[in-house]
Amino acid sequence: MRERPIGILDSGIGGLTVLRELQKQLPQESVIYYADLARVPYGAKTPAEIIAINEEILAYFAERGVKLVIVACNTSSALALERIKDKFALPIIGVIGPGANTAFALTKNKKIGVLATEATVKSRAYKNILTSLNPSAQVYEQACPKLVPLIEQGRLEAPELRAAAAEYLRPLLEAGIDTLIYGCTHYPLIDRTIRACAGDKIKYVDPAVGTAALTKEILARENLLADGAAHYEFVASTIQGGKYVRIDGRELILRRASTD
Repeated sequence: MRERPIGILDSGIGGLTVLRELQKQLPQESVIYYADLARVPYGAKTPAEIIAINEEILAYFAERGVKLVIVACNTSSALALERIKDKFALPIIGVIGPGANTAFALTKNKKIGVLATEATVKSRAYKNILTSLNPSAQVYEQACPKLVPLIEQGRLEAPELRAAAAEYLRPLLEAGIDTLIYGCTHYPLIDRTIRACAGDKIKYVDPAVGTAALTKEILARENLLADGAAHYEFVASTIQGGKYVRIDGRELILRRASTD
């Protein structure tokens, strides 16, 4: 049981930021990474669609015998996780709780910004958690529909991406935030661009750090920490002949991420 892999799911390459942090904190853990490239991005999908997609992928992970699943997608964490996690007999965690808790610990003026997908913003997931921690917290959530498509296309240095980032950051900076949450796992891939637009007086929160720490805590508590050599499997979805299929995604996923 200890040597079983961890499952990580995302709509695309954004979840690789969580994998990267997991490798730092838990280098001995094996991972199956699932990129749902056939249906990226999730941010404009309906809650019902997102729930159905995540239930399908979690069922796949259960069949593969993983010992824990990280839903490395803020949209899925916001809209699907609480509704479906009890259907599976394994620990399933998301990224929103760890991100919100980290931001709450860092903020001084209680003004926290969140860059996220349209679906995550509509869910008010970050705002609900942060105001539950402190009702006086002021949370400014900004939908960023242009970012994920550009990131998935590998256009990390494109002028269009920098212009979009500046556009989305403007109202948050005008509100006087002192802490910014990357409310989509894709956004740490453009950390340099975001920092160039927002400056160095803001504290930046990558929820992947807290998510990896929570994973370590759960595995230790359940006596599931691996002690062997780690191995990594990459699975991607695609459309072939008009049908949704799963393929060995190592080359495709890593090629998309190689521009980071």
